[in-house]
Amino acid sequence: MDPERTKRSRGGWALVGLVLGCASGPGQVESPAADQARELMRAMRSRNGNLLLRCEPEDAEVYLDGVLQGVCTDFGGKPSGLRVGLGLHRIDVKKDGYWPYTTYFEPSNARAGLTITLKSMAPERGGSD
Repeated sequence: MDPERTKRSRGGWALVGLVLGCASGPGQVESPAADQARELMRAMRSRNGNLLLRCEPEDAEVYLDGVLQGVCTDFGGKPSGLRVGLGLHRIDVKKDGYWPYTTYFEPSNARAGLTITLKSMAPERGGSD
């Protein structure tokens, strides 16, 4: 028998087994590998976060990855914080007349809090002439 043909036919049977296993649905396949795959999928779906924001001034705008999400008071925890999905995200807080604030956040299946005080661009008063 041709060794190259034997390799191809074994690979074909493995592929058929894989397809048949998937075709029966994830709930039907019982094996340690399938259990591990289900656990990884659950973990990936739940890897999000809830970021509570407290800002001064309270009406500063909040951007997630460059997209306006609302003002700071919208994410103070009542009813919820800023929902952040899987991965590293850029958070910007801005208001006219203030220096912008930028940080990066990667969720870890938990609620986190961030207190931000924007600094005014206006020159400080005081001192001697």
